[in-house]
Amino acid sequence: MIRRPSHQSEAAQPPHTLKDAWIALAGLSAVFLFEMLDNSILNVALPTIGRELQATATALQWVTGVYSVVFGGLMLALSAVADRIGRRKMMLAGLVLLGMTSLATAFVATAGQLIAVRAAMGVAAAMTTPGSLALAFRLFADDRLRVRAMTVISTVGLIGLAVGPIAGGFVLAIAPWQTLLLVNVPIAAIAFIAIRKGIPADRPEELHRDPVDIWGAILGTAAIASALLAPALFVEVGADTWFPWAGVAATIAFAAAFAWRERSFQYPLLDLQLIASPLVSSGLAFKGAANLAVAGIGYLVALQLQLDWGWTPAQAALGMLPQVIVLVAGGAVISILVDKLGLDRAAWLSASAVVVGLAVYALLGRVGYVWIAVALVLVAAGMRVVGVVAGTNVMKGVPEDRTTVGAALADTAGEFATAVGIALSGTFLAAIFTGHLTASAWPTEQTAEFRLAVTWGGIALTVLAAGLVAFGMLRAHGEKSAPEI
Repeated sequence: MIRRPSHQSEAAQPPHTLKDAWIALAGLSAVFLFEMLDNSILNVALPTIGRELQATATALQWVTGVYSVVFGGLMLALSAVADRIGRRKMMLAGLVLLGMTSLATAFVATAGQLIAVRAAMGVAAAMTTPGSLALAFRLFADDRLRVRAMTVISTVGLIGLAVGPIAGGFVLAIAPWQTLLLVNVPIAAIAFIAIRKGIPADRPEELHRDPVDIWGAILGTAAIASALLAPALFVEVGADTWFPWAGVAATIAFAAAFAWRERSFQYPLLDLQLIASPLVSSGLAFKGAANLAVAGIGYLVALQLQLDWGWTPAQAALGMLPQVIVLVAGGAVISILVDKLGLDRAAWLSASAVVVGLAVYALLGRVGYVWIAVALVLVAAGMRVVGVVAGTNVMKGVPEDRTTVGAALADTAGEFATAVGIALSGTFLAAIFTGHLTASAWPTEQTAEFRLAVTWGGIALTVLAAGLVAFGMLRAHGEKSAPEI
């Protein structure tokens, strides 16, 4: 049964301003900084890692891929455990694991060892990341303060995402590549101290004591992991082979088995009624549309600027600057927008901006860079707002003793939508473009094929994002007339 959260008991006195909770916000921001910084800063070092560890292309792919698969696959299971033993306790344990695994990077001598370290970091991320949203939501009783707190946390992470690769390039010029992962050690230490000092332990009434659904955890993890792997397989080996389709079949089978288990088991890992809740389902749809758009347009624009227009990597990085600026600076307008429009209108307005940005790119992106810049700004602005607002709605729609699972649902939806956005774009390129994509010079026919693939890829992203936004709007509208459950 779903019950509405009571938010804060009378015994607890929630902070009345962000300043009152600055220690807690510093710790939670450090956790989100790790999530945003990790893969982005490591990508800069992949060529160096490949040379020093004599790693194959497949091994390098797994250096980054294994983290995402483990992270995404375990979030739901570990979040369910956190709702039972305590979110703060799980967060602190995850930060200890993060510090230890990051420190182990200094002793890595082979690609296999680095992959194992990255997998362990994925476990640490699954233990900590959903908790940052759950603890931030639990910290405050007022929705406006919750939005502002999540805006602060996400801004810190996005700043790390923006400057991480640049800083990583400078670090590699004077220090070994291991330094880029060792930076997680002080981040974990700061977060541990701040969270332990600034966030009180979970109260018994905020937890639940249902037995952990072991089979549900196994099936759910398998379903999410295979769902994250399948889109990557379409990009890597193509849609004309059986392997990626086997991944899709495995995802469907695991998901069906998981749904059957959760409906039939007395103590399910995930109560499927949570997803059916209008607030939760609309929030997940909006977040999925935003992540799909950012990943898809980022992938296509990066290829277009360099391969089609002949820009250098440095010029292409500057070409993506409008998106970076909006993602970092957009936090200043989120609270204003929410105060003026309310959570619901802010959610669907920002999600609609994402769809319009994709449409601009699909229809006009080939005309000139100014249209690409407009598309990047619209998508980034929409994503910046909807990421915070959708997360807040998801958390409002789950019971107080299931907040970490709610956060994990939001994060998993974002991870999966990101994978789908890249895979969908890559599939159109693989299906339409003939020859080697990275060849130094294309004949006229291949240039036309590439531009056609980019156009159709952009249209497909627009249609899918629009469908998610329309579904989110319908579900959000349903919340107004939904009875208390």
